Amino acid sequence: MVQLSVEEKKFKDLLKETLIEVIEQKRDLFHDIVAEAIEDIALTNAIKEGESTESTSREEVFNIIEGKS
Repeated sequence: MVQLSVEEKKFKDLLKETLIEVIEQKRDLFHDIVAEAIEDIALTNAIKEGESTESTSREEVFNIIEGKS
């Protein structure tokens, strides 16, 4: 394990405190960032899955959306 100098430890502790404070004070912003990242991951996965499946016509899609399947 790597030994941290006193200055490095102080810096690391200060960085942790600052990050925690930012998360607590800007909870909404932090939430939005995390939510957007999750949505991006889900969209990426959906696109990848869609690339390996059979194509569907526009009419079929709208029938499903409208409950006419």
